Amino acid sequence: MRALIINTSERVGGAAIAANRLMEALKKNGVKVKMLVRDKQTDHLTVIPVGHNWMQPFKFIWERLCIFIANNFSRKNLFQVDIANTGTDITELSEFQRADVIHLHWVNQGFLSLSDIDKIFQSGKRVVITMHDQWYFTGICHYSGDCQKYTSQCHDCPLISGKLCGDLAKKVFLKKEKIYSNAKLTFVGCSQWMADLAKTSKLTLGHKVISIPNAINTERFRPMDKKEAREAFHLPQDKQLLLFGCQRITDERKGFKLLVEALQLIKRTHPDVAQATEVVVVGGEVENVRSQVPFDIIPVSYVSDPQRMVQLYNAVDVYVTSSLQDNLPNTIMEAMACGTPCVGFRVGGIPEMIDHQETGYVATYKDAQDFANGILWTLAADQATLSRQARNKVMITYSENAVARKYIDVYED
Repeated sequence: MRALIINTSERVGGAAIAANRLMEALKKNGVKVKMLVRDKQTDHLTVIPVGHNWMQPFKFIWERLCIFIANNFSRKNLFQVDIANTGTDITELSEFQRADVIHLHWVNQGFLSLSDIDKIFQSGKRVVITMHDQWYFTGICHYSGDCQKYTSQCHDCPLISGKLCGDLAKKVFLKKEKIYSNAKLTFVGCSQWMADLAKTSKLTLGHKVISIPNAINTERFRPMDKKEAREAFHLPQDKQLLLFGCQRITDERKGFKLLVEALQLIKRTHPDVAQATEVVVVGGEVENVRSQVPFDIIPVSYVSDPQRMVQLYNAVDVYVTSSLQDNLPNTIMEAMACGTPCVGFRVGGIPEMIDHQETGYVATYKDAQDFANGILWTLAADQATLSRQARNKVMITYSENAVARKYIDVYED
């Protein structure tokens, strides 16, 4: 069997990492698989770029410009929506024509247009769509928040403030509805939460919707000596360490303000814990928020080497994610594979990953007090037991072999 995984980027972003890991898992389970990308970052032979031409940057700019104009010339929410009005026809590529299964992942920001996707559907190939966010079953948004218009028909998107280009959400929704109706598709949610949301959308009616988690290499992401891990990053040996990371800390979806509020509560009610604990922060704009955090902060620049990331997960005591919208965060999976317990809100796929008070703590959504309780509980719990249970959860649920076999069953169906 030959499968072609399609994603905008090879390495940048959670979807790219997940797609890449799935490719490696499928290879190990006998599938002949390649990955087609717009942006290639490595020299891996099984990752194929669509080919560079002078039009590619302009396709990205054109889509953003159309959204910018439709949004009354405001940059707000500029990257929260995609209209897929421009892209690249990949159906003539030899890799596409040789494949038995076409596996779409995150293909936005000018990589594939809806017309390009329609050509894929009409090619006669088996098509599987992995949903790393909600875009495939909404009009234009990646995360709908409290809006549920996609269940019947998107219109007047709350993320778009103007109508200079008409009702973009309605236009795109109707186009998706038309091209989906002429295809036979399998939609895969990385979490049961995402699959359940997809099932409520009018766009998925008549199509198969299932849930399969992302895969992780448990030989690479594994427990190691904490003292050595801390030495690798010059971290203090006599402190309890929390780890928080994201590409852009000021992104409201990451909920950093609630983490700060939780830490303030801990400092006020448990000053001894605050004194003994520091926060390791990986991500952009750390210096802009340093003054807000009541604990000592240790900033770490972006870590691109997976082995260095393994060391960092092993160096800390707890991984915290205050995300307010998320599917199946790779970071939680990576931390747990390294035996590091996690604390997160009850939202999206997070409660499917963290078993409450077994592999970490699942806090009430947007409740800073309960998030603080979770940090305190996890720091005080038996670390060896939490670590063992976190690792076991990943081995059973997210190992390469377990995930690959589920996808092979889908491919062969």
